[in-house]
Amino acid sequence: MLTQGVVLSERYRLGERVATGGMGAVWRGTDLLLGREVAVKVLLPALSADPEFTRRFRAEARMLAALRHPGVVAVHDVGQATLADGSQVDYLVMEYVEGEPLSARVRRLGRLDPVTTMSVVAQTAEALHAAHLAGIVHRDVKPGNLLVKPDGRAVLVDFGIARSGATAGITAAHTVLGTASFMSPEQATGQPISGASDIYSLGAVAYLCLAGRPPFVGDNPLDVALRHQRDQPPPLPPDVPVPVAAVVLRAIAKQPGDRHRSAADFAEAAAGAGAAAAGAGAAAGVGSRVAVAAPGAAGGGATAPDSMPTAGRKRPRRLRRSTLVTVAAGVVTVIAAGVALVVVSLPPPDDTTTPATTPALAGDPLVVASRRAGTGGDGGRQSPTSSPSATRPSATSPSPERSSVTAPTAASSPASSPRPRPSATATAGGGEKPNPYTAAQACGSGYRVINTATLTAGGRRQGKVHLLYHAGTGSNCVVTLKETAVGTATPVMAFLEVRGRARSTDSGSYQYYAGPVRANAAATCVKWGGSAGGASYSSPFEHCD
Repeated sequence: MLTQGVVLSERYRLGERVATGGMGAVWRGTDLLLGREVAVKVLLPALSADPEFTRRFRAEARMLAALRHPGVVAVHDVGQATLADGSQVDYLVMEYVEGEPLSARVRRLGRLDPVTTMSVVAQTAEALHAAHLAGIVHRDVKPGNLLVKPDGRAVLVDFGIARSGATAGITAAHTVLGTASFMSPEQATGQPISGASDIYSLGAVAYLCLAGRPPFVGDNPLDVALRHQRDQPPPLPPDVPVPVAAVVLRAIAKQPGDRHRSAADFAEAAAGAGAAAAGAGAAAGVGSRVAVAAPGAAGGGATAPDSMPTAGRKRPRRLRRSTLVTVAAGVVTVIAAGVALVVVSLPPPDDTTTPATTPALAGDPLVVASRRAGTGGDGGRQSPTSSPSATRPSATSPSPERSSVTAPTAASSPASSPRPRPSATATAGGGEKPNPYTAAQACGSGYRVINTATLTAGGRRQGKVHLLYHAGTGSNCVVTLKETAVGTATPVMAFLEVRGRARSTDSGSYQYYAGPVRANAAATCVKWGGSAGGASYSSPFEHCD
């Protein structure tokens, strides 16, 4: 019997039980080997006794372990343990995320303002994009499977793990309804699904946030599923800006081909609509949060589901692990149509021809940037038309890049290789000149971007911090690229810290970027970050493998 204090496989000690569901229970635990907090999902004995289910469970856990993205929970381990009474249990070990389920936030506030909603949608769509590029469809995107951290970052949890016929009748009616409320028409009717199905579900989640109720409600799950297929949703509240409503309604179009072309496009559209809503709100002098009583059900004859469960989460494939978040509890809910991970064949991403980044949203202290899984270079930032010279500006240059330099804090200072000199560029929209550098140019040949964080302050994107990796040398490099006051010396900083060593920092008043800060960190955890324009970012120790 599982109780607090039980140790699985001589490594994972169970603490408090944080969630239960149709597949088993999720425990807050401790990894005794690495000394870190984890979430441990332990399957029901009936499922562990099903060889076919456990085979799929482990295979799909391995696939999820390869999915690495800041907006997706990381899977650390999967295994089987023998308990003191001789029984065996299968378990999945994930990060532990401290965050509030979006379902709980909507219940608490009634509904969310458009800016907050679009921020959550943009971040979640980015995470889905990474999953889709890896050939994985989530298939169960719902408010209970989205955790919102205190800093506003959204974490997508509980990707569908293998389904067993033994679980077909174990879900409560309200849980089933909660899932059906966000299910795409093609999934509800047993049609083939794709990434477009996740886009629909996320659109339905956005509708709930804005309206305080799902787009369709009914007397039972079948009724709700049919409404998704045949009915049009009630209009969104009149205070929802038209651009925001348009983004959401396109996402929940009946036909997959009428929705956003990809989750990446959805993310960009949501970010743009959110920024427009923030600007309109600031001009009108209104607050950013709408706190109203949740409206009653409309057009369905029944109330909206009163319970939407919590869940667990993971990340996109890259050269090394990105660990920005941890998992809070997630039990896969299973309904008649099944909630399982699905592997699909997707066309090659078009990011190499049309790089895209997620615009920052006003009011967000930090927006995790739109690094596309599978892209190299600078994660979507195009190089200047004229490549900068590889020489550093001379002391007699009329516009030197640095006006002052603050020495690194560590004895191991950033590498002092020459900075490329910028070529002349045209002024970008809003009077800002685009930065003529990319992170890969700053760090040097062989480095590829593996993580990016966007720095936002005062409703404007101030810059981006990039973490790069050199596969040939095992070295990391950090660069903070400015996006405001480009060409003018203003404070900017970049740092890199290898676990067990002193932190290396490059800070001062620079015209274009801080860094590069380099360190050899093969198979060693690193912490990285930077600041610009009053906004800053600092990661936890991550990329440990």
